[in-house]
Amino acid sequence: MLTIKDKKVLIVGLGKSGTACARFLKEGGAVVTATDCKSIDDLTEEAKGLKPLGIHIEAGRHRVETFLGSDLIVMSPGVSMNIQPVKLAREKGIKVLSEIELAYNFIKAPIIAITGTNGKTTTTSLIGEILRKSQREVFVGGNIGNPLIEYISLKKETDYVVAEISSFQLEGTVNFKPNIAVLLNISPDHLDRHSSYQDYIKAKERIFLNQNKGDVAILNADDPLILKIADSLKDVRKIYFSKKERIDKGIYLEGDSIVSEIHSQKCFFSTEAFKIKGVHNIENIMAAIAAAQICKCNNEQIKDAIDNFTGLEHRMEFVQEISRVHYYNDSKATNAGAVEKSLMSFDQPIILIAGGKDKGTGYDTLRGLVKEKVKRLILIGEAKEIIFKDLGSLTQTLKADTLQEAVELAWLDSSPGDIVLLSPACSSFDMFRDYEERGKVFKATVTELRLKADKIRKEVNEAT
Repeated sequence: MLTIKDKKVLIVGLGKSGTACARFLKEGGAVVTATDCKSIDDLTEEAKGLKPLGIHIEAGRHRVETFLGSDLIVMSPGVSMNIQPVKLAREKGIKVLSEIELAYNFIKAPIIAITGTNGKTTTTSLIGEILRKSQREVFVGGNIGNPLIEYISLKKETDYVVAEISSFQLEGTVNFKPNIAVLLNISPDHLDRHSSYQDYIKAKERIFLNQNKGDVAILNADDPLILKIADSLKDVRKIYFSKKERIDKGIYLEGDSIVSEIHSQKCFFSTEAFKIKGVHNIENIMAAIAAAQICKCNNEQIKDAIDNFTGLEHRMEFVQEISRVHYYNDSKATNAGAVEKSLMSFDQPIILIAGGKDKGTGYDTLRGLVKEKVKRLILIGEAKEIIFKDLGSLTQTLKADTLQEAVELAWLDSSPGDIVLLSPACSSFDMFRDYEERGKVFKATVTELRLKADKIRKEVNEAT
């Protein structure tokens, strides 16, 4: 158990998780300071509310002296572990942890942790739904919804903690050990933050770092990088899932059914009743089934939860149909790997809206699918020139100054049967607060176009 009483603890970053950590540590008797590069005026009201609690806030910059004068440093996931004050603190022997590592020290319930480049949020949410359907008390959080540290503050025991875990959070782990660890896939991402693709892979691999006999690793057998990682896992029970081949004592796709051989009795889950579509969601569902069966959930309850799961906002979310053109909001697709799986999910011609803040991963992996499936490519944001250079010659490509303009261009260029897909392959921070705001703007713009189309249709009908 980590001792925090009377310790001088520095919280770096006052986003949602940093603010929650500061409150928790103060309640535990620590002497808490919080630092953020934003000015005090730009902090959230929740962050500003720490001051009356006796938490000292240093805003506008990171003071090296504060770092070096701390007993413990807790990093928010939005702040790099490689900033100079952190490096100097580590050289001095000061312990530096991520928020999930801090929380882990106080969690008694079994932990199911999910990571991967894409699909983390869907899989985490689905596992939570299945457990609830199976009458289990569950907390769902981490990189999704509530920070893991808030589970401790609830002072309520649950049967399971289900946590989405990012590479940023895994960087600062030391003893973190989930009972069930899920690795969905690995493709280039966040290279604007990690120094190399190899460092990103190593961060993901840390989810298995402390697992041992009695723990379970759920792994994508179709991903060569994951298979390489699996070879190094010696003591854990390994369960594989695959869309491509039969897996002995694992989970695989056979025709229109997901087949599980995890337990002695083979069982089947028909994909025809699934409300969430897309090839990537088959993988997410297989991973969720594996975790649920390890937790001894009833197969009928698993099936009921999956069949009624409608998916997540901003991830392959159907928005509207306008003149037999279907609009999908995939704003959460912030890397090329996510866009690749989204494009593979449609057989119809696609008008793709992409772009935003470049993450340094490149877009070459999309070339084949763009050439084969994308009827028009409409580019926005800081990355539009980079994407144009990589993909612009493969199909008719347009550039827009705003997302609203891009949606209108797609509307004007669409034909019945087309798909208009916002799937940016970039982060949102050049134009929006986050991917959620970007998705909301897209949906609002599509709704306005729907009203405009209805008005035009009405005027034409009245004229004839």
